Amino acid sequence: ELGYAGLVEERKIGEDRMVFVEDCKNPKAVTVLLRAGADTILDEAERGLKDALNVVRNVVEDGKVCYGGGAVQVELARRLRDYAERVGGKEQLAMEAYATALESIPRILAENAGMDSIDILVKLRKAHAEGKISYGVDPVGGDIADMAELGVYDTYRGVKNAISSATETAILIIKTDDIIAAKPYEKEKEKKKEEEKEEGGESKFEF
Repeated sequence: ELGYAGLVEERKIGEDRMVFVEDCKNPKAVTVLLRAGADTILDEAERGLKDALNVVRNVVEDGKVCYGGGAVQVELARRLRDYAERVGGKEQLAMEAYATALESIPRILAENAGMDSIDILVKLRKAHAEGKISYGVDPVGGDIADMAELGVYDTYRGVKNAISSATETAILIIKTDDIIAAKPYEKEKEKKKEEEKEEGGESKFEF
């Protein structure tokens, strides 16, 4: 059983001849044909397509999405600050610092869009405190907006991996007690030669 195809034909694409098999029933594999006027544009289109396919794969496998525009980070920061108030001690300071770090995402989004990041962050905090957890940064409108209405979402896996990776990196840096910088061998060698020239090639000892 080879399967079924509604159309099989040879076509000339540019200088190449290709066989197209179309209208297949339940195909297990498909081919996407990309064309561009330059190799750089074609490479960029290929990367964009692969990224889009990865996003679709992650959504299908996880079955979860998060509100985009920094909405999920603002909500996480708000809940973390609320929890920190009940903890107290040094742990509270660490949690507040972590919450501030989470809010760097919407702040950077606002700055990149040419908006006042402080004003946007204040509006987002107010909106999320009122229960509008889907509100995030809208670069097109130049203000905050409901990401659910705009259809702006992030993949659950992408957000989770980004936060986990950033946290692990921060922990690794904090655990570093000291850094020993190795001196370049060549510079040290040149410095020694200059000292020998100044001393006339003789070692001097002071008592």
